[in-house]
Amino acid sequence: MCDPLGASQVLPYLFGLAQRGHRITLISFEKSDRSPSERSTVREACVAAGVSWRPLPYHKRPPVLSTLFDVAALRRLAFQLHRREGFDLVHCRGYVTALVGLALKRRTGMRFLFDMRGFWADERRESGSWSQSNPLYRGVYRYFKRCEREFWDEADQLVSLTENARDVIVATDRSAAPIAVIPCCVDLGLFRPPLAQERAASRASLGIGAADRVLAYLGSLGGNYMLDEMLDFYRVYRERYGPTKFLLVTHTPEALIRPATAQRQLPPGEIIVKAASRSEVPALMAAADLGISFVEAVSSKRAASPTKLGEMLALEVPVVTNSGVGDVDRIMAEAGSGVVIDRFDENAYRGALDELDRLKPDKKRSRNAVRRWFDLETGVERYDAIYHALAKAAVGSQRALR
Repeated sequence: MCDPLGASQVLPYLFGLAQRGHRITLISFEKSDRSPSERSTVREACVAAGVSWRPLPYHKRPPVLSTLFDVAALRRLAFQLHRREGFDLVHCRGYVTALVGLALKRRTGMRFLFDMRGFWADERRESGSWSQSNPLYRGVYRYFKRCEREFWDEADQLVSLTENARDVIVATDRSAAPIAVIPCCVDLGLFRPPLAQERAASRASLGIGAADRVLAYLGSLGGNYMLDEMLDFYRVYRERYGPTKFLLVTHTPEALIRPATAQRQLPPGEIIVKAASRSEVPALMAAADLGISFVEAVSSKRAASPTKLGEMLALEVPVVTNSGVGDVDRIMAEAGSGVVIDRFDENAYRGALDELDRLKPDKKRSRNAVRRWFDLETGVERYDAIYHALAKAAVGSQRALR
């Protein structure tokens, strides 16, 4: 919960659900490098919202064995808390925690909500994290693919991030549980279009000139996020519009980004790398003229819902992105606030810029699309309806363990 993803894609939902009367206990794994102040911030927010937070230490090494150790710790704590609290349902965000959620269902009859967040095992394989040339990772991949089908079949409810992924599941497994689609949502009160003075202040704080054109990226890098291709796009962008800047709002260390920029002989002063908390992101992104999000369109990405896309569109930053990722094509067509490319080369980038130069976004149309796809309040309402539907036959007070 101390990571940006926890702050944007877990806590806001749980706080909204707690306001609707659900009694929630949250178990999460936290990295050892998170500072006491970061942990204190999360703890205070949970206390204020009425959510009981039970963090466990996350272990990364040795591979596989560390995960087995963490799953065992999660199982012990979850069963211990259930004996004391008597939960009505278990809400698991992802595959590893679903191992314990399914065990709780099988042992106690508790209702089980599998919030799958994507085709995780396929993501690990396609990103190279689980190289199939390694017998250990090949076995781990096969194990989780078997578990995936069990999660689909034995859950009382599935949540998918995309309609595309729902279509895949329905076509693959006729025994799967009912599926609700809830994309990665955005707090539209926090991510709102910047005022002119906010935009000027953002640029001044970053040392960006009033006449500079700013390309911006938001979020983590590495894995399937295509830094090299985005830098290649920036080279075309700067050739057309110079003077320009490329702003990367990311927690990825700058030392991992600089070799790729140096290889392309991009002036260091044009590349601005800033880490930011969730609350700081809108002020930084106010400096942007155009957002970018290139993601490798491997098969697992049919289930991906890039949080950055909703946040940039909510800020009224037009976006250039690529096809083949989740519901991105549908969203961009509905919003009319950017360009979708289907290949990564200079001609495609120049064509995208030509199209952007001709683009006259309809702000009302874009806002309606953002609200329909990404509104946090709508997401909370959908989870609330699922909780009530799953718990209505349960005995006792309504509680959720996540």
